[in-house]
Amino acid sequence: MGHIHVKVNMAQQETRKEKDMAEEFSTEGMLDMYLFENEQLLEQLQDMVLEQKDAECFDEDSINEIFRTMHTIKGSSGIMMFDNITAVSHKLEDIFYYLRESHPDNVPHLELVEHVLEVQDFISNEMDKIRNGDSADGDSSEIIARLDAFLEKIKGEDGEKKKKEQPAPNKHVEPSQFYIAPVASSASRFYRIYITFFKETEMVNIHAYQTVYALKEVAEDLLYSPEDLISDESSVETIFKDGFKLLLQAQCSEAEVRELIGVGYDIEKVDVYECSAEEFLQGFDFGADKPVIESNVKKDEEGAQAGKTEQATPKPGDFVVKSKEPGKRKTLAKDKPKAEKSSFISVNVSKMDQLMDLIGELVISESVVLQNPDLKVPGLNLNSFNKAAAQMTKISTDLQNVIMSMRMVPLTNTFQKMNRIVFDVSRKLGKDIEFVMVGEQTEVDKNIIEHISDPLMHMVRNAVDHGIETNEERKKSGKREKGKVTLSARTEAGKVWISVIDNGAGLDREKILAKARKQGILDENRPDSAYTDKEVYQFITMPGFSTNEQITEYSGRGVGMDVVIQNIQAIGGVLDIDSSPGEGSTMSLKIPLTLAIIDGIVMETGNSSFVLETGVIEQFVHVTEDMMIHEPDGEEYVMIRGECFPVLRLGKWYGLKEYENSVENGMMLIVDVEDKKICLFVDRLVNEQEIVVKPIPSYIKKVKGLSGCTQLGDGSIALILDPGGLLE
Repeated sequence: MGHIHVKVNMAQQETRKEKDMAEEFSTEGMLDMYLFENEQLLEQLQDMVLEQKDAECFDEDSINEIFRTMHTIKGSSGIMMFDNITAVSHKLEDIFYYLRESHPDNVPHLELVEHVLEVQDFISNEMDKIRNGDSADGDSSEIIARLDAFLEKIKGEDGEKKKKEQPAPNKHVEPSQFYIAPVASSASRFYRIYITFFKETEMVNIHAYQTVYALKEVAEDLLYSPEDLISDESSVETIFKDGFKLLLQAQCSEAEVRELIGVGYDIEKVDVYECSAEEFLQGFDFGADKPVIESNVKKDEEGAQAGKTEQATPKPGDFVVKSKEPGKRKTLAKDKPKAEKSSFISVNVSKMDQLMDLIGELVISESVVLQNPDLKVPGLNLNSFNKAAAQMTKISTDLQNVIMSMRMVPLTNTFQKMNRIVFDVSRKLGKDIEFVMVGEQTEVDKNIIEHISDPLMHMVRNAVDHGIETNEERKKSGKREKGKVTLSARTEAGKVWISVIDNGAGLDREKILAKARKQGILDENRPDSAYTDKEVYQFITMPGFSTNEQITEYSGRGVGMDVVIQNIQAIGGVLDIDSSPGEGSTMSLKIPLTLAIIDGIVMETGNSSFVLETGVIEQFVHVTEDMMIHEPDGEEYVMIRGECFPVLRLGKWYGLKEYENSVENGMMLIVDVEDKKICLFVDRLVNEQEIVVKPIPSYIKKVKGLSGCTQLGDGSIALILDPGGLLE
């Protein structure tokens, strides 16, 4: 369709333009893309900064990467009109632009790291507000002031001199409305603009729209190709293939046009050519060859300062060609991308949770069908049914594995956040601490990660604040001045072990006992020597318990370890604390690998059903009475092939009625957990099946040795055993 100038009422035109802009900026998909892309960029930024925090300076690649990251965030935030994020991103971008171009040798590295992390925190907080539907109204003025001061600090006298010589920057002011005049005035000038972006530029359509948004400030008329930059996915490929083309009518100079387009890492080449009104109306020919562009973006600023430069008039076919139908503009043909599309998509977490719930219900329904009492009628020929059932079971299992793999995420990001905490806390406390991560690629269910982030934060803070001594104290005790905190993860028998290890002073047993006595926690009839070390160490997890006499920013209120226990117990996990005086402490979380579906053995004791995960069962054994050892205190042991195992009668443990007493009529299960073995005695085994794990209702008090419940095929409820709790 041709570009036709029509005289319309100015108020109507402005209203229409405002409406169009509102629709553009309220695009939900655009906001989702903005949040997703920038969240990824911020995570990469933090990881990069923390990896080089102990270096003397950022290497050249990191400087370029941080510059590009902030430029991208600045551009996309400007388009979305989040001014505070745009401003702070632009200021940090200025710092790294100076580092990249000037290579100063007087940069305080740790101070720069803190500034980068401060900006990252600010942007992350603002994005959280946006994600929750709130306004991104954070005050960035203080951060910007600190960044300005830092930039002037590293520039020194030379920087101050350059600042005086440079013209005042063109401050971007958001116009309240855009007016595109239908008729050119005598002062109007016409431009054909061709921009080429670097192939590695991310969100190139957003960068192109940023250019459009900037030029609309001065535009009387503006056309661009491709037209649909946001919702049309093929626009990215079109821009890379054919370049980004604009036709601009405005009352400004070429230098001003170039200044508005700007110079950034994303633009490889830009050509601004002033043309006549007749040439402007010829429009685009999208089948034309690309023009030969002589101007390079790195030289654009010089060209802009010097004014217009002579440019050869483009030949027909170079950029603008005469349309076959005079006065009409050719329509862009949406080329189908020929390159292979990315194999990754982002899916809302709620949809994944819903899918997981449906899989769980499918497993329950499957067990209901396969265990239907009607199938046990004598004389039924079930060969075909059994074959179909076996195939359904296989498909169901494969489906579960796929869904579980989609929900499994590595602990890398969570561990990196802990790295950040160690850096922040150690800096404020004046401690020199090395942070080591082991097994960060261990994968766990996403829901598990959400539950362990806060506990890990408190454990790491405790290790830095309480565990590691000050540099002076370590030196006096003959230790290496630099402390060490190790965060490790490993899997074992369907469980994940996450440990926080420090080489500090260790826990003070006497100090903990004194505090416990003061708070009335100790049993008056039990001497201090009767408490084991593990029992004493568990006191620090009680609400309001703290050995710090003074309340600080990080400790003293007695809520940290209490939070750890509450969150871990909510997902069926346990906390183990070990310490060696003068050598350090180890705090270990034992949490389930997933909260969804497990393979389990269904067993019965009395009239109750229990489930035990198959991974912890070493073997099943029938024993005789002569293999039993009965102690005077009531404890029982069994000798199996020359090895002695403690016996736990499940019916007696939970105070059930009518359970089997004779070991010869029941079944022994040798359970191996944490290198500890125990024989679990039950009345009978029922079957092995996939179990959908459900949490125990909150109104039921936490019961030792239970981690959840499930629904069996006959509709009854079975309790899921926690072998670790049984061994305590």
